[in-house]
Amino acid sequence: MLSKTVDGASPPTLRRAVTPWGSYSWGYADIGADIYTALGLVVGAAAGGANLAFAFAGCVYVLVGLAYTELASAFPVAGGGQFFVLRGLGDIWGFVAGWAVLLDFTIDIALFAWTCIGYLSNLIPFISSGNSLPHFVIILLVIIGLAVLNIIGVRESSRLNEVIATIDIANELAILCLGALFAFNPQVLIHTMQAYWPSTGQLLDGISLAIISFVGIESISQAAQETERPASIIPRTSLSLIITILIFALSYSNLVLGMQPWHPDQLVDAQGHHLALFQWLGLSANNDHAVALLASQIPYFGAVAALYVPLVGAVLMLISSNSGVFGASRIAYSMSTYKLLPSYFASVQQRFRTPVISIAVFSGVAIIELIFAAIQGDQGLNFLGDLYAFGAATSYSLVFIALISLRYRDPYSPRAYKMPLSIPVTTNGRRWYFPVLAVFGFLGTFSILVAAFITHPIGRIAGPSWVAAGLIFYIIYRYTHRHPIFRSRHHDWVLDQIVVLREAGELELMDKYVADVKAAGLLKKDVSVATLERER
Repeated sequence: MLSKTVDGASPPTLRRAVTPWGSYSWGYADIGADIYTALGLVVGAAAGGANLAFAFAGCVYVLVGLAYTELASAFPVAGGGQFFVLRGLGDIWGFVAGWAVLLDFTIDIALFAWTCIGYLSNLIPFISSGNSLPHFVIILLVIIGLAVLNIIGVRESSRLNEVIATIDIANELAILCLGALFAFNPQVLIHTMQAYWPSTGQLLDGISLAIISFVGIESISQAAQETERPASIIPRTSLSLIITILIFALSYSNLVLGMQPWHPDQLVDAQGHHLALFQWLGLSANNDHAVALLASQIPYFGAVAALYVPLVGAVLMLISSNSGVFGASRIAYSMSTYKLLPSYFASVQQRFRTPVISIAVFSGVAIIELIFAAIQGDQGLNFLGDLYAFGAATSYSLVFIALISLRYRDPYSPRAYKMPLSIPVTTNGRRWYFPVLAVFGFLGTFSILVAAFITHPIGRIAGPSWVAAGLIFYIIYRYTHRHPIFRSRHHDWVLDQIVVLREAGELELMDKYVADVKAAGLLKKDVSVATLERER
């Protein structure tokens, strides 16, 4: 939360303009697009075990989604996982979580802008990755254009997501239904899994990349401070999104392994079968338009799909890249508000009421990542995927620990939704509910982090280097501004929560929270909410 300006007026704050469908669309814009990118990466890495890789990552994703649903509805502020970890574990861990998520969202910008052009190259071959300079320049222009769009305002950005998300849901359903009807063969699926089962290393590689298909539930929590009535809206949109994406990811991975190849003679030779199996579809670890290729192989529908699916995929990649711009700027805004980053990252432009500096800086970071990816040549997409897996697994692991901590440290904040399977525990005279599923979620995300270290040599170096560079910047910033480095600043979380609930329009929940913290002796009984805001 920002303090008063010099003339006594409140500084401009983020505008609550995101509707229920807009909240769902923010998440879908990020997660729904992931299968377009991850399908080629995972199949290229895990071959006949690709569906198992997606299934494992999907189970972890469900637990991540349930955790974020509880936390975002209880603490509806910009910042998402970074804010939850800050609340639960303290400043320095909040910074690490936020910095890791910033890596993911800046990768979002570059990765999905890259695949946007990859899908579009099906229709315009000149801009394919084979023509490196036009390919790079157009991706660069896409990133700049999205940064400008987000500076103009979240309402305009949200409307773009809503329209395109609707179109893509219909498109993905059409591909799945028609593919299952005309192209899917269960015997081919079984044969593929048996004959082309990956090695342990390849399967771990596939699992660590499969998490890419499910990164994005964070987007709903990023928009929580700009969502109308978040305590009631976020649980509905999050749970709907979890179900939608899980169905799509599992269905697509089984469909691609069980489609009848057009050239079955390629399956005869046992030598080099991994490559031969997927050459018919063009899938490989560097494929940037896998769903378009899959759709084009469906009998009857494929001829039409070859014309429009690349366009739909390109536009969906565009709004996913757009979600990256949005998410990175909101995380930086939140981190700056709580003195984890310099204050200029929280400055909101007067006219558009958006964090212009944050948008510009982290869009610039995405451009730097794009340059490094372009230098990698054919391995550019893998480079971005490696970093993406590292950032997601790191931040999600910390979020699960923070959820357990907040259940104990702050049992009073109203939770419109709670993760199931909680055990009542009494600690130091305080009764709270231990979330069992959070433990399984942590084990799942941490195992993916370990797999990323084992199987991704680039991510093994670049990921920790990003965190180390961030910590150096954090230490310098906190030292020069005389903030504690390894300890947390004083935060009046009770006051913050009252103001957040009031600004969110959740007045009934606010009244209940005030009553509970008063009963616990954490708030003076004679202090009104209005007085608290003035003291703040």
